Amino acid sequence: MAAITIRRLDDALKQSLRVQAAKNGRSMEEEAREILRSSLNRPAPPLLNLGERIRRHILPLGGVELELPLREPVPEPPVFE
Repeated sequence: MAAITIRRLDDALKQSLRVQAAKNGRSMEEEAREILRSSLNRPAPPLLNLGERIRRHILPLGGVELELPLREPVPEPPVFE
């Protein structure tokens, strides 16, 4: 089995891990393994195209009604001789 070392772990984060581990009846090490396991076993969210990502970002801000100009017929292309 592999082992990792986590350096510069914030004291408050370590304390939270200790408390959560105690609540779950596990060691801090086992709690950290379980957090990693559950986090990494989740299915990845579907990838969205750029338009959909922008729409979801802007959606909470509300919408805007824009008046669209009337479309005119497409002119005939010029004839070059």
